[in-house]
Amino acid sequence: MRRAFETVPIAGNIVIGEGERDEAPMLYIGEPVGAPPPDGVQYPAIDIAVDPLEGTNLCATGAANSIAVLAASEAGGLLHAPDCYMEKIIAGPASQGALDIDAPVVDNLRAIARRLERHVMDLVVIVLDRPRHEKLIADIRQAGARIRLIGDGDLSAGIAAAVRGTGVHAVMGIGGAPEGVITAAALRCLHGEMVGRLVAASPEQEERMARMGITDPRKVYRAEDLAPGKQIIFVACGVTPGSLLQGVRFFGDGYRTHSVVMTSNPNKVRFLDTVHATRKPGPRGVRLY
Repeated sequence: MRRAFETVPIAGNIVIGEGERDEAPMLYIGEPVGAPPPDGVQYPAIDIAVDPLEGTNLCATGAANSIAVLAASEAGGLLHAPDCYMEKIIAGPASQGALDIDAPVVDNLRAIARRLERHVMDLVVIVLDRPRHEKLIADIRQAGARIRLIGDGDLSAGIAAAVRGTGVHAVMGIGGAPEGVITAAALRCLHGEMVGRLVAASPEQEERMARMGITDPRKVYRAEDLAPGKQIIFVACGVTPGSLLQGVRFFGDGYRTHSVVMTSNPNKVRFLDTVHATRKPGPRGVRLY
């Protein structure tokens, strides 16, 4: 990603990155990216949120739904979220205005089911498989909905919840706040619904929130608060096969990728199935598998 940014004519600013969390060498929060402008030329200011490998453990074990993802907007269009947890409820466009993060789990499930003209027992809810979600899982089961537990990758799960035909109707639980902002950018393009609230695990995190301009740590955010930009782009490429994207497939002459590009204005969702021929093919030409 860092090398690719060097070719793009933007005055980019990383507002969400993985460098600080994972002690990676690049893409830290606040890092400027983009091609050097010629003399007298000023490139547009762009805020960028990246997760070069969402679902690291999924990729390492060959499990589904690992993706490389990026969201961008005009300056000020993405919340500068600290690296902390966030309570989240995510659903599709039909649930606009129906979610309440302070309501009991059963009430939110009934609201989602009502908007989808289904029964609660027809809903599939994705939850991160974590000890902190024991009560949430019990409440969902008591309400009668189906549960799909995942080890990682709540970002791709949130996107799937906003797309019809994926078999996912909601995502509930506590996950990463940076992933929540990137998910919100995708939901702005998909007209999905999301409510979230930051969770500070220590006084140090509360202090960092204040330094980043977050004065009310109990504020309830919606997708338009987390990604308020007027010009939003969301891009993801499948690394391992998932419910929305195929993973990278290798063959003798190269590899094949499956990506999605979403924009809020104009409001479009495009899928790209690309064959990358990395060496000269044999006498039978390039294979597409």
